[in-house]
Amino acid sequence: MAGLFDPLALRENVVARNRIWLAPLTNQQSHADGTLSDAELHFLSLRADGGFGLVETCAAHVEQDGKAWPGELGVHDDAMLPGLRRLAARIHQGGALLSAQLFHGGLRADPAVSGLERWSASAHTDAADRCREGTEEDIQGAIRAFANAASRCAQAGFDGVELHGAHGYLLSQFLSTVYNRREDRWGGSLENRSRLIRETVAAVRRAVPERVLAVRLSPEDFGQAKGLDLDETLEVARMLADGGMDVLHLSLWRSALNTNKRPQEHATALFRAAVPSRVKIVVAGAIWTKEDAEAQLALGADAVALGRSAIANHDWPERVRRGDAIQRPPFPGAVLRAEGASAGFVDYLRGWKNFVVP
Repeated sequence: MAGLFDPLALRENVVARNRIWLAPLTNQQSHADGTLSDAELHFLSLRADGGFGLVETCAAHVEQDGKAWPGELGVHDDAMLPGLRRLAARIHQGGALLSAQLFHGGLRADPAVSGLERWSASAHTDAADRCREGTEEDIQGAIRAFANAASRCAQAGFDGVELHGAHGYLLSQFLSTVYNRREDRWGGSLENRSRLIRETVAAVRRAVPERVLAVRLSPEDFGQAKGLDLDETLEVARMLADGGMDVLHLSLWRSALNTNKRPQEHATALFRAAVPSRVKIVVAGAIWTKEDAEAQLALGADAVALGRSAIANHDWPERVRRGDAIQRPPFPGAVLRAEGASAGFVDYLRGWKNFVVP
């Protein structure tokens, strides 16, 4: 088993200095038009300086109609390039690799934020999920938008991109038997429901053949990820590996637990057996301690991605290396501010149960 601080080669000449990554984190710190803010740059650069091997951006919308919340980073327009270049240069200065999480909210986009009507695999009439069914033009436009966003990130100097195929957003909605009720070539069988994510991977691979291409998946139902079957997701992972995926990012929420469908088996081991060894697996889900992280490596992961623990410990890798204590919630706002979170980000975090002291 590799150690947490062993380098990890993702592609030829693309090597992370360790196996500890910053997970993509919604922080609502970008400007209203999606351009990078000083606050977001500060937050991310502290993690590079703190020893993370790879830093991921928050979910960044590839089209305006896919924007899901205020302060979301944009990769949808060339006007974003100056900020993206600035971010890449600063993260590399800190010694980390940089990846953008490419995202479209689908029915979870917010028209009040985007100013546009939302669409998904199928029409939904419930108040919380109201949207229209996507047309062929919408679908092809989204595939092009993901590829164009990847090219934009490559121009800016990013080392890779990740397609957000988890958490019930657009790519996950098409995979879902709950959200996708289409009867054309985009719905029905797994082959059809997986067509959007497969064609998006192919388009992005063509657009940036030299960059690391990751895909984040929810293995089975959790939260907004609905209508997902573990065995189907394993098959999707195999398809994406064949299509050129370099990294599979498993979003497990609670990585210490086994799967719901197979209570005696763990997702990390199942997906490690499903995809070839050249595909690296990174696992996220309530990883707070060195022992938590090493447990995932022992199960077959190549790296771990830290979310909440990284918000509160910008130098988590160095703390672990030194044997220092890891800060645990709940946190006074002042502690999170000292860790690089803006006042607005701290306010957003107050919505997380037992994370911020009132």
